[in-house]
Amino acid sequence: MKKFLFVFMAVFALAALGQKNPVQISALLDRIGGEGTSSRIETRVKNSLSNEGKDVFEISSRKGKPYIQGSSLSALTAGIGWYLNHYAHVNLSWNQLTTDLSAVTLPVPKEKERRECSADYRYYLNYCTYSYSMAFWTKERWEQEIDWMALHGINLPLALVGTDVVWKNMLTEMGYSRIDVDKFVAGPGFQAWWLMNNLEGWGGPNPDWWYERQEQLCQFILGRMREFGMDPVLPGYSGILPSNATEKMGVKVIDQGYWCSGFRRPSFLLPTDERYAEIAQLYYKHLAQVMGKSKYYSMDPFHEGGRTNGINLKVAFNTIYQEMQKHSSGAVWVMQSWGDNPRQEALDTLEKGGLLVLDLYSEGLAKWVEKKGYSGHDFVWCMLHNFGGKTGMHGRFDTMLTGYYNALEQYPNGTKGIGAIPEGLETSPILYDLLFELPWMKREECKDWMQRYTEARYGAKSEAMEKGWDVLAKSVLNCPQPMQDVEAVICARPALNVMRVSGWGTTKIYHDICKVREAAALMLKEKHRFKDNLNYEYDITDVVRQTLTDSTYYLLKDIATSHKNKDMDAFKKQYAVFLEILSDLNRLLSQVEPFKLETWTQSARNVCNEVQGTTEEDRDWMEWNARTLVSVWGPEQCAERGRLHDYSSRQWGGMLNDFYRARWEMFFKALEEGKNITSPEWFKWEDQWSRSKTITNVSKESPISVAEELFNKYFKQ
Repeated sequence: MKKFLFVFMAVFALAALGQKNPVQISALLDRIGGEGTSSRIETRVKNSLSNEGKDVFEISSRKGKPYIQGSSLSALTAGIGWYLNHYAHVNLSWNQLTTDLSAVTLPVPKEKERRECSADYRYYLNYCTYSYSMAFWTKERWEQEIDWMALHGINLPLALVGTDVVWKNMLTEMGYSRIDVDKFVAGPGFQAWWLMNNLEGWGGPNPDWWYERQEQLCQFILGRMREFGMDPVLPGYSGILPSNATEKMGVKVIDQGYWCSGFRRPSFLLPTDERYAEIAQLYYKHLAQVMGKSKYYSMDPFHEGGRTNGINLKVAFNTIYQEMQKHSSGAVWVMQSWGDNPRQEALDTLEKGGLLVLDLYSEGLAKWVEKKGYSGHDFVWCMLHNFGGKTGMHGRFDTMLTGYYNALEQYPNGTKGIGAIPEGLETSPILYDLLFELPWMKREECKDWMQRYTEARYGAKSEAMEKGWDVLAKSVLNCPQPMQDVEAVICARPALNVMRVSGWGTTKIYHDICKVREAAALMLKEKHRFKDNLNYEYDITDVVRQTLTDSTYYLLKDIATSHKNKDMDAFKKQYAVFLEILSDLNRLLSQVEPFKLETWTQSARNVCNEVQGTTEEDRDWMEWNARTLVSVWGPEQCAERGRLHDYSSRQWGGMLNDFYRARWEMFFKALEEGKNITSPEWFKWEDQWSRSKTITNVSKESPISVAEELFNKYFKQ
């Protein structure tokens, strides 16, 4: 049945080529714009549009309607996205993935516009995204995201849902008990790091209903991706086995030690082991049964500190590659450029065309420069915009406008695409809209991109919004150093001198905070004009949130000075303001769904509604996974010595009050009393919060009104 489904989807996609209004395109239009949208736009896949294999779309008119043609399904859907943004001025993003187009006039172009794509690959997603953002997505949310991918022309998405089913089935056939499987496969919130060979079992054990649901969801996701002409990148076999593989199977492995001071890593099976080929093909057999086949497989052996002692790396990389080829002849190995990967042994061993390197952090630390174009292998210029799903405005706007084109000019034969590799989604949608339009533009078109974007974003031209976004693009969205996102001090475990929130971050602000206030003031001028615009509602909330968060960085320094000088009156007044800002932020962010803790936790609980037979205990387990990931992350040793606590710091309504503000209030009271709260005490309190299920309610108000009120309260002169 599964094999038939994959064959059917392939035939379905092929049948759409050359077809007017392909059925999957009509369904897409009706989902994103409401029933009847497909009757108002005419579309067609026309292969002959392509020039030398490059994707092309054309936007024109036919029979009084917009007429969009694409050389492939992916080019066609990218053309639809371009039309919506630049003709209809409708911008769909994570805060608004669907809209009602029934009352919107769909302009009929007077002249034909033709766009050719310079990127063969438009790649999407990071392993981490599957945990920090997608771990608790329902089928409905996945459907919306795949529609978003299609509208952005993405044709090479990483596909990981269902890998846990593959491993459960494989290990069961190899004689592992269910208890042993549970010790290996991670729980819903932590599968990204299990799949990257960093840990085993944490967050589990997973019940039967979870695996049933994952397999069903996997079939849906992959079916829809293939329906739109995307090539999903599937998880290939990189040589990992459970850490007890020698004991259970008698095979030769290299112990990979521990990750983040306490998580046991899976072992690495020596490529010279006589059972390597057998085990690799057993994995691929079960992968094909659950997920089908692909031309692209993702594998990252020795990720983030894996041990290579005693391993002939050239033999290892060649063996991994050849086993992939046995399973899918002509397949391409997709490897992340991160840490030591791709090692030179891989670049020297693997054949050209058989490896696609994801230059993960091109906009921050371009390794394609250091690696000299990866020795002639194909690579993708990527934006790693967000670490851990942190809330906060951050970006490298100037580099984005030039970096991809620079790579394309320097390595025209090797720069094969563009990609978004965020650890977390649903922040700063402007950067993703820019990124995926870059390969459809010429470099010189970038100079007035912001004007076109703001008109698309809000549905009308606005000088104030253009100026506001221009200010942001030159300040908070233009980080000059290769640093992770700036972390908000309010999210830190309390101290008077907060240098960082997570073990790898920084709280040092690189931008002029007055510029963000200037942008907020400009954008608030349009509060009446765009009061019913969901994009404006989200953006003004985010910008005002940023201004308030920025102010706490400097306020905390004043608090520390007052405490050092033993000026307790000033200390108390200042920390009272600090706590008040947290309360106000909590009130503001509780008005917008993407900024609410409840949106995250309820989604985790709602996963259980997709399968029959789940219990309240199952819902509590899902919520524990969700809360743990954004707070302590792991057990005490990993949270403390491994520095994982607060890595995914989220400025969310509900969490700001019940978690962050509560911690700071305890801290300030302890200072008043001359007491010290130790790390074990903090962890105990945080761990208890992760096991709770309550969120303090906030009255519903207009987020625009609250944003204006708070901006005037703190910043109006």
